[in-house]
Amino acid sequence: MLGLIISLLVIGLIAGALARLIVPGRQSISIPMTILLGVIGSFVGGFLGFLIFQRDPMDGFFQPAGIIGSIIGAIIVLLIWTRFAGRSAARR
Repeated sequence: MLGLIISLLVIGLIAGALARLIVPGRQSISIPMTILLGVIGSFVGGFLGFLIFQRDPMDGFFQPAGIIGSIIGAIIVLLIWTRFAGRSAARR
């Protein structure tokens, strides 16, 4: 169980950092938020993989994805985050 958590955090950091490099513009988020971005992106990628391929090796649609799915999911989450964070900053 501890290995799963550590690997999820490492994959989250890698996926979140790559997503921040790929998405243009400045994202003012910290390293823990980058890890959280990658972890959430991993689950988004797993869910999208389930929707696209209709195959699930773990018998559930809410699962972590591999590195490619994690990066794609993190990009999607980051784009949504920047869209809504930009709106709330503009209101202040």
